[in-house]
Amino acid sequence: MTNDQDRMAARIFLRAVLPVIRVMLADDPKLNARFAKVTARVAFTAKTDGGEPAQAWIGFDQGAFSIGFDACNDANITFAFGSLVKMNAFFAGKPVVPKIHGWWRLGLLLKIVGLLMGLKILMPDADPADPAKRRLKVKMTFYMITTALSQYNKGGDPEMVKWTSRQPERIYQITVDDDIAAYLRIKAGRSKAGRGVYKRRRPFVHMRFSGVEGAYPIVMNQVDMVAAVRQGLLSIDGSPEYAGNLGDFMVRIQNLIT
Repeated sequence: MTNDQDRMAARIFLRAVLPVIRVMLADDPKLNARFAKVTARVAFTAKTDGGEPAQAWIGFDQGAFSIGFDACNDANITFAFGSLVKMNAFFAGKPVVPKIHGWWRLGLLLKIVGLLMGLKILMPDADPADPAKRRLKVKMTFYMITTALSQYNKGGDPEMVKWTSRQPERIYQITVDDDIAAYLRIKAGRSKAGRGVYKRRRPFVHMRFSGVEGAYPIVMNQVDMVAAVRQGLLSIDGSPEYAGNLGDFMVRIQNLIT
């Protein structure tokens, strides 16, 4: 039977993990070239107990990427799962084989499978040696986790809902360097994730990493936030208490989807 954790994990996989495909396409010239002439939609759907299926789709239009979370009846390929548990296991990198509608479009299918394999760079044990790949992992991780934090709130996690509901408008900013930055905006229980530096309000908490190499040990779970601050990998401006709360929610999300 589907439980709340399964639903939340599915929400994060579909609404926080899948969207960072856009980063992969933008930052990997070879991958971008592979989809430069592709026009197609690929859907993901999983059955739920007595409710609407969990669903999302990704679209390619001559190099442009799009994503949606409604039904996609004109998908060229659909990955269909018999349950949320199976879909979550698939996105977590476990050996699950979905039912694939449109499998005969073999060229497109192989490109999509390769693209999905690229998401494995987010896995805790993925440790690329190539500096460009390490940079990509850091960028994708922070873009994913800020979106995941917002979805964790919107999905109704009781503790996070309680935490966000008692806050006025606040910005939680993460900065790695001039190119990698993301934020979470909270206001009276509502939340929204964004890319770059939020410029309309001073951050309530600003986590500043000492570049990609400073962020990488934290992304790899080699050090925690306290140790990172002590080692000079991270500086935190603002409330240490609320920064710690945010870090705790990040860990909970990571445990949920791995």
